[in-house]
Amino acid sequence: MATELEELIQFLSSPSPQLRKAAIDIVQGLTGSEDGMQSLAKYPDVLLPSLARLLKEQKDVAERAAEALVNLSQNSDLAGKMINLGLIGEAMNLLYNVDSSISQLLVMLLVNLTQLDAGIASLLQTGDDKMQGLYVMKIVRSFCRSASESRDDPFEHVASILVNISKKEAGRKLLLDPNRGLLKQIIRQYDSNSQLRKNGVFGTLRNCCFEAEDQLQNLLLIAEFLWPALLLPVAGNKVYKEEDTSKMPLELGTALSIEREQIDDPEIRVHALEAIYMIILQVSENSISFEFNEMPFLLKLKTFYLFNYLNKQKLNPNEIIYLLIYTLLGYYFADEKGLCGCILFAF
Repeated sequence: MATELEELIQFLSSPSPQLRKAAIDIVQGLTGSEDGMQSLAKYPDVLLPSLARLLKEQKDVAERAAEALVNLSQNSDLAGKMINLGLIGEAMNLLYNVDSSISQLLVMLLVNLTQLDAGIASLLQTGDDKMQGLYVMKIVRSFCRSASESRDDPFEHVASILVNISKKEAGRKLLLDPNRGLLKQIIRQYDSNSQLRKNGVFGTLRNCCFEAEDQLQNLLLIAEFLWPALLLPVAGNKVYKEEDTSKMPLELGTALSIEREQIDDPEIRVHALEAIYMIILQVSENSISFEFNEMPFLLKLKTFYLFNYLNKQKLNPNEIIYLLIYTLLGYYFADEKGLCGCILFAF
């Protein structure tokens, strides 16, 4: 004999709209508590497909179903079953339905699902040579467009998806692909008014710079956007004069010569510093764009351990920045294009 909970879940597929609505209201409420989630998690094979079908119904039912799925997807086992069920593809299809009223909830669901490797692979469409990267291109376009076209920001949480996928090598390579130009689009959101967007952009940038060894050329192709984004968070709000900015790359000098708010968020500042550090180490070994002398292995090792040591100390981000950058600049002189010079002035 079916339990009361099993009967409730079965009502999610009832032919009666009234019964489906009553059932989803109760199920959504249960997902708001740990005990309720644990009880529902015993019936994933019936529950999850039923909730997925309800995403296509009228607004009040679809919203409740989406909220339930977002809550349930915090459980990694259930999230894995959702991925196997093809819910990422389903969410992406619904996301670009003109009549969709649950866009923000669907994006939040994708955030949770891409915390798993299988979810990242599904969103990247790994293994499908013809379609690979299409989903990511769509959400990046929506992420960059929704910031300026609407007061509501249903795609704000895409910032967290980008951080998730950029933790994997395949995701970083997709974002850094110059033919797609995705990182170039993303990086322009670094000065967004949304803290969530900014944190996502800098987290993504920092992750992508782990590919600096193999992708330095592609990173430097977007230097006009990259350097202002990475250096302004640690540059304070000082307005620099022409005699100072003339020694910097044009795009950075222009940004530092106008009034701006200081960025105090320590997470953003540390992400920016880590990205700068990884790029500098690779620039030192290549003749791409900048003419540095080769950095000796021992200095790289010293800098790496210094950074890790400082990061573990309870130091102000400014203190970490000064100590690390001056370790690097103590070895280098400014090159002809002013890279070290621009870092020195920024700090």
